[in-house]
Amino acid sequence: MSAFPQEDLIKQWTSEQASLKQQLVEGDMEEWQRAPDFKGLERVGGVDLSFIKGDDTNACAQLVVLSFPELELIYEDTQMVTLSAPYIAGFLAFRETPCLLEALQRLQRTQPKLLPQVIFVDGNGLFHYREFGVACHLGVLSGLPCIGVAKNLLQVQGVTRSEEHMSQIGALKKGGDTFPLTAASGRVLGKALRSSDKSTKPIYVSVGHRISLDTAVRLTHACCRYRVPEPIRQADVRSREYLRTQFPSVDTCG
Repeated sequence: MSAFPQEDLIKQWTSEQASLKQQLVEGDMEEWQRAPDFKGLERVGGVDLSFIKGDDTNACAQLVVLSFPELELIYEDTQMVTLSAPYIAGFLAFRETPCLLEALQRLQRTQPKLLPQVIFVDGNGLFHYREFGVACHLGVLSGLPCIGVAKNLLQVQGVTRSEEHMSQIGALKKGGDTFPLTAASGRVLGKALRSSDKSTKPIYVSVGHRISLDTAVRLTHACCRYRVPEPIRQADVRSREYLRTQFPSVDTCG
């Protein structure tokens, strides 16, 4: 793809992103979100894409739905997909969201009673170049509460892997401890969370849609058996296993 078409695409996507952002809802909108023990929450979803190593076009799109608080699998959807949109930094959602949204729509059509009440997305929400990452994109298009959970720090809006940042990580002493991800503007765009006592590497949680940051962090911690919340971990494990089974001679990557 030449520079000019990509520039046109960036303009188009920037405009679409800004339009979708107008529909973003920050804050707790459901009764279960306000309950201390999340009473009323029964189904949590997770989505992920896994790729064949060296192939950035064909991927395994995975949706899982787990019971809450047991975190047992009650539904899964596994599909090989071909991604037609190019990868452009800051616009990952335009590449990945369509197939994830299709998985949710299939579930809505076939078994609507199993539709998740909240979705964990392997990526960022408000913690993004223009405060509208993949978790926001999927949340707005699906209308469902979404939480972005990233394993690695996106160095954006003045948040960097500085000495101060590393010092803050060192101050996270136990599972549930957090510190804010504060943009240069002073706005808190997410939180770093030590998800378990055993894991010293934090995860980065941000609002996707229809949930507050504090609730998103609290629920993420409640869904962590290991470093990564179980809905995302299960989606990742199952998509990788599918690729290993279907393409045993090649490596996979998340």
